[in-house]
Amino acid sequence: MVDDLHALPTGIGTPILAACNAKEDLLDLLALARTHPDRAVIWARLSRFYERCGRSGLPELERLATTVSVWWPEILASIHTGITNAGSEGANRVIKTVARDAYGLCNPVSQRLHTRCATTRRGRGCLDPA
Repeated sequence: MVDDLHALPTGIGTPILAACNAKEDLLDLLALARTHPDRAVIWARLSRFYERCGRSGLPELERLATTVSVWWPEILASIHTGITNAGSEGANRVIKTVARDAYGLCNPVSQRLHTRCATTRRGRGCLDPA
């Protein structure tokens, strides 16, 4: 893939490669979750991510680096504890989808029931009640 991107015109291939490398650096940093990493390892991967975003000159990567900087305390807590809010985010996504699907229902109680059924494990078929 790298060779293919280098074969493209510089204005096209270079930004794509920079974005791909920054993404991989961020994934390397997040992969440290639940591994009890040393602070030096965390700092090295974070620094590599920031440096790559800064060198790219791409406003999108600079915004990404700013977002990571703003959320760094939460990201660091997730790396150390391995706890995320993925479950609540998933439930919120299901609730919004069901609410959109049930938009035509005139009865708010029925809409609430549809949402509750969609967000319980039994309602999604994940658990066998027997």
